[in-house]
Amino acid sequence: MIYHGLEIFSEEKMNGYLQWELFKDSSSAKLMVYAGKAAELVGGILMGVGLFTRMAAIILIVTMSYISFGVGHGKVWYDDQHPFLFVLLAFVFLFMGGGRMSLDHILFKNK
Repeated sequence: MIYHGLEIFSEEKMNGYLQWELFKDSSSAKLMVYAGKAAELVGGILMGVGLFTRMAAIILIVTMSYISFGVGHGKVWYDDQHPFLFVLLAFVFLFMGGGRMSLDHILFKNK
């Protein structure tokens, strides 16, 4: 997710997303595209270090669900399977948490 979120720093990539048919007529297209990439970046960093894991999972579930079902029209068994796999993986972290090696466990465990 961090890799995909880093595209927020590429003006060429971001302008490419704004040219998609879904965003062409939208008045809030730029906000939506930048918010989505920021969510990928922040969610990926938080999941990577295991800090606020469940909150990061919710952020990624919402973002990737919108990509799977809004942008990709819900073709999760064929065209849009990769974003949907991120949704499923985020659900695993939502229910299981970050684990013993996460910052959540190190910082917030009950002693």
